[in-house]
Amino acid sequence: MVLLGVNLTVGFLLYRETAQASSAEDPYETYELFASVVERIRSDYVEGDKLTYRDLIQSALKGMLNSLDPHSEFMEPVHYDELKKDTEGAFGGVGIVVTMDENKKYLTVVSPMADTPAFQAGIISGDRIVKIENRTTEGITLQEAVKRLRGEPGSEVTITLYRPSSAKLREVVLERAIIKLQTVKDLSGNNTFDLDEDNIGYVWLTQFGEQTSRDLRKAVDQMMEKGMRGLVLDLRGNPGGLLDQAVEVCEQFLPAGQLVVFTQGKSEMMRSKHHAASLNPILDLPIVVLVNNGSASASEIVSGCLQDLGRAVVLGEQTFGKGSVQSIFPVSGGWALRLTTAKYYTPSEKIIHGKGITPDITVSVSDEELESLFYKRSPGGV
Repeated sequence: MVLLGVNLTVGFLLYRETAQASSAEDPYETYELFASVVERIRSDYVEGDKLTYRDLIQSALKGMLNSLDPHSEFMEPVHYDELKKDTEGAFGGVGIVVTMDENKKYLTVVSPMADTPAFQAGIISGDRIVKIENRTTEGITLQEAVKRLRGEPGSEVTITLYRPSSAKLREVVLERAIIKLQTVKDLSGNNTFDLDEDNIGYVWLTQFGEQTSRDLRKAVDQMMEKGMRGLVLDLRGNPGGLLDQAVEVCEQFLPAGQLVVFTQGKSEMMRSKHHAASLNPILDLPIVVLVNNGSASASEIVSGCLQDLGRAVVLGEQTFGKGSVQSIFPVSGGWALRLTTAKYYTPSEKIIHGKGITPDITVSVSDEELESLFYKRSPGGV
């Protein structure tokens, strides 16, 4: 599986490649420069005797990966273990998906996760986190931000938010909790998936986790038995997740063999096409897909695919524009590389990264309306 989300959802693609150096560049000369700098630090730095070769090389590798883009990382064993737990359904945190813009200036909320401390505090897509525990986030890496936000369930973390639309700062104290991923929900929170008076069904996908496509099919079948005449698929605030789940969601509504998405990367293994393979697709059900600027990654695959193929009307706001693929490469000692290895494209070859999906029908939502939406979609909301 391949990781598409911004940071909190993981998929694995395990393969090896032999690095091919350019014929115009001598890698050994560069290695010699690196080794000479390490030796100079060890011999002349005032506290060089406290530094091991391991310390210096691991720090260099972290800096190397961080310099590539906001999503690439050299992960310590403890962080790699945390990443593996994300799709297994339990970690201590506040329930927000964050990203760093390409210029690494702003730590931005992609979306709060449903029914989490951040969700309940009224944090919305587009909010910028300017401080964590009164420490600025300027210059911070995405991985360090996640580390600061996570912690033991029951502990508190104070964050300072800036909302660009109102140019206002506010401070929020959040109590960390065990974040459990329930990715397929109805409006009531009871998952009865009742139809409205016009026999229109509604499903909210909060993320694309390991069971999303299976649970969606159960919900759709349940509503079809009740006489569903049309489906509203709500991807607002959905930050993404697993590529295979995005494909399996799409294929429920497409004929077998139809291209869903394709990826383009430097490696031959990252140049792939993903086709629908469902044996029992639903082909005649009208669909409306709801999106906003918190719909990212796998959400954009689904909305872009169904839009391209005329299978759904996309309604809402321009989506986030997260169209890069991260792959996980375990290395020795429990460490791992998270490396951006490809970008993905819709069936009509639209690039999503940095652009997003433009809805067929644009409906803008104010910050107040968005907060109200989050409240209404939480269990017990009205």
